[in-house]
Amino acid sequence: MDPSQLARLLDQFREGKLDRDQVLSQLARLPFEDLGFARLDHHRALRKGFPEVIFAGGKTAEQTRVIFEKIAMRSDRVLATHASPETADAVSRSLPEVRYHPQSRCLALDRRPDEKRIGNVLVVCAGTSDLPVAEEAAVTAHLMGAEVHQINDAGVAGIHRLLSETQALQEARVLVVVAGMEGALPSVVAGLVSVPVVAVPTSVGYGASFGGVAALLAMLNSCASGISVVNIDNGFGAGYQAALINRLGAP
Repeated sequence: MDPSQLARLLDQFREGKLDRDQVLSQLARLPFEDLGFARLDHHRALRKGFPEVIFAGGKTAEQTRVIFEKIAMRSDRVLATHASPETADAVSRSLPEVRYHPQSRCLALDRRPDEKRIGNVLVVCAGTSDLPVAEEAAVTAHLMGAEVHQINDAGVAGIHRLLSETQALQEARVLVVVAGMEGALPSVVAGLVSVPVVAVPTSVGYGASFGGVAALLAMLNSCASGISVVNIDNGFGAGYQAALINRLGAP
């Protein structure tokens, strides 16, 4: 239950549409709901402004479907990451309004499509192979209410592609920069802007990239100021962090 739903619940009680026992029954389920295989933290939306996010990797399609449904009963927004097509099909049969993003394997439910977006989160992607991670960041930030834009395939091997977007880079409130290989792109971007940069190393690259470790270390050792780094392939974490920063600057 998010803050707006709690407000509606209290309004219904005040207007006599719900009695005290009905309100107490709903509030009693707020801390968490025990499903046996999972305990859902329904208080998270009240604490953090966004409901619990489902990591679908390692879960069965049925487990993810049940968790998704339970959260959707109490929230206008639900996000599941690392969802397989099988999982997406199971959830979509139950909740047809859910949108599946096959490239990033994100499942998103947003019952507030007309919500005014705030700020400007810009997701910059080094190469086409990094797009799944970049899209995960973009989907996350968008679902959290941010105005999101993307610049794709702007890696340092063709630096003119990035420099042609200098104005867009400098107009962003916060940037998510996604790169594999040697992971140089966040350093270049951070040297061009005066706002926070969230760097995301990906596991894209040849053998010496060590599954993204080379990019991770490069980003951690960046000489540019204003960079924070999330874990390898963690587009969700980057999108979430960017949305929080973006929200702080909202009027």
